[in-house]
Order: sequence, then structure tokens, then C-alpha cells
Amino acid sequence: MVILDTDHVSLLEWSGSPPAQKLDTRLSQLLSNETCTTIISYEEQLRGWLGMLAKASKQPAQIEIYGRLKSQLNNYCRLTVLTFNEHAAIEFARLRKEHPRLGTMDLKIAAIVLSQDATLLSRNRKDFGQITGLKLEDWTT
Repeated sequence: MVILDTDHVSLLEWSGSPPAQKLDTRLSQLLSNETCTTIISYEEQLRGWLGMLAKASKQPAQIEIYGRLKSQLNNYCRLTVLTFNEHAAIEFARLRKEHPRLGTMDLKIAAIVLSQDATLLSRNRKDFGQITGLKLEDWTT
């Protein structure tokens, strides 16, 4: 099983870019139940869009943002979204002690991936690469 980090999920919305095309090609070789993302990635993206909506004072901008938000929702509906459960919470507590400087959201994603014994797809090798035992690949290169 592969779990897409937020940056890889975001690329699914930009299907014309070369990194997105590479990702799409690799993902098309998997069964649909082998490709997942996390509720943490959904939270990260949703917060971003809601922040943009809060700042958008003109209706044309709001219409565009709502359209992109709908596109994001459609992408998430096509993926299995893994939750942050008790197993992930235990793993997160361990990771937080080992990596106090890494971001909370990244650690939560890593905890879910480790609790599922899966592979994380991400371009963020700098942070995720510090986590021992985390299988990490970047399918955009």
C-alpha cells in the first residue's frame, strides 16, 4: 500500500504538470485499494482553502476558490482516506519524543504510515527522511 502525502495529493489537482503526469503514470499501475491518503492531508488542504476563502472579499475569487475546493473534495472521494486512530496516536507519541523539531502534521502522517506498514509518497525527504523505519518514495521524479 502507498499513502500519498499532502504534496502528492495536491499534484492530482494539477494533472498537466510533468511531476503530476509522472505520478499519474505510476498510480495507474496500482489497484485502487492500494492507493490511500490520510485525514491529516485532508485537514492540511482544507485549512488552506478555508483560509483563502476567509480572505477572498470579491465574488469572482470566491467562485474560483469554491471550484478548486470542490475539485479537492472530488479527489479525496476517489481515494481511501486513512484515519488517525489509536495505533497511529501511539506511534505519533513515540515519534514526537524522537523528533521534537519536526512538524506535528508530518509526524501524524508518518505515524499513520508506520502503523499501516505502508510506503509514503512525498517530495519532503528533508523531514520524512529523518524518521527511522519510514518507507519513503517520491513518484514525481
